[in-house]
Amino acid sequence: MSRGTATEHWDLVVVGAGPAGSATALGALAEDPGLRVLLLDRSEFPRDKSCGDGIAPHVLDALAPVGAADVVDGWAPLRDLELAHGDVSVAGPMRREVHVVPRRVLDARLVERAVAAGAVLRTHRATSLTRTDTPVVSGEVSADVVVGADGAHSFVRTALLGKRREPRAIAIRGYAPTTPEMAGRQVIRYGDRRQPSYAWAFDRGDGLANVGYGELLPGERHGGAPSRRLLLDQLELLVPGAASTGDDWRGHHLPLSSWRWDQPDGPVLLVGDAAGLVNPMTGEGIYYAVATGIAAGRTAARAVRAGNPAGAGAVHRRVVRALLGSHLRHTWAASRLAQSPRIVDAGIHAAGRDRHAFDALVELGLGDGRIDVRLAGGLLRSMARPGRPARPAPDLPSTPTPRGG
Repeated sequence: MSRGTATEHWDLVVVGAGPAGSATALGALAEDPGLRVLLLDRSEFPRDKSCGDGIAPHVLDALAPVGAADVVDGWAPLRDLELAHGDVSVAGPMRREVHVVPRRVLDARLVERAVAAGAVLRTHRATSLTRTDTPVVSGEVSADVVVGADGAHSFVRTALLGKRREPRAIAIRGYAPTTPEMAGRQVIRYGDRRQPSYAWAFDRGDGLANVGYGELLPGERHGGAPSRRLLLDQLELLVPGAASTGDDWRGHHLPLSSWRWDQPDGPVLLVGDAAGLVNPMTGEGIYYAVATGIAAGRTAARAVRAGNPAGAGAVHRRVVRALLGSHLRHTWAASRLAQSPRIVDAGIHAAGRDRHAFDALVELGLGDGRIDVRLAGGLLRSMARPGRPARPAPDLPSTPTPRGG
């Protein structure tokens, strides 16, 4: 196998050391502790990233088998959620608690766990990928398997798939003092611009809340992206006081998942944002990043051990489709439905009338949910007779949410 002009060789090179990349290293080293794993990232840790900072319980479920579920330690769990659109709202406890952990903390902790497991972290801005039997990164480092975990603007993805048109959203995030209205809860309030569009306020539990606003970007033929001023104005409109008291603003573009996910054959794998895996309904991506990263790491380790790196792509494609395929189809359908304000209102009404609908909507937004018959029926009934704003979900009997499609 040709390694071109590479001066060093590794079993696995991971481009990007955020949650997707660190999870890849953790998955690989859990599978084979002796694997030679190199993590490349252009930034030094700790570093900040634009994000809602919400850590769903699904993330910790995925991290537990690789020994990293403690990354949320010291941060207060949240149970209460408010969903609103205008005067239509529902509020109540989620079935499982979530955490709000700044990315400056979360990402650094995940990197530390990956290095403790045996990965080597190197500050390096990767600039190229030479696709041979043994891929070469930046003309310097070759590997049996390369994993692209380099985010929304992934050069690994471009090298693998070329430039593609895809739906994207834009969001702005800051931190504001936690008000009594925000305390102890996650607040999501839908706006009236390009749907899905919403503002959020997630209490960190330390006196500050992660606040922000995001919306779907227009297509190339429909004008440019909204300005920073417009995004902040929408946040202030939907969550009064959030923009006027907040600071540390960061903007971010998000590639949104479609109904189908693809991964080419070969020894180069894609995970997380680099794979275009971002919930199109909510913009949530950390669960997808961690879950697909761990899966890619395990697949890479097995491919190296079997002496078949070229087979890694096909295996990773099958594994991710089995893990997320049904869910991605359902979230894509939900995001299309959510472009109608009437359906957004119907969903909130349904969540207020039926605890199952409330739980199902949370699952769709956080990790592994589906639109089942009961949720669909609740939406149809709410559209037929919208009635008054929904009652809080705690007044309703709780029923488990099915995990299957």
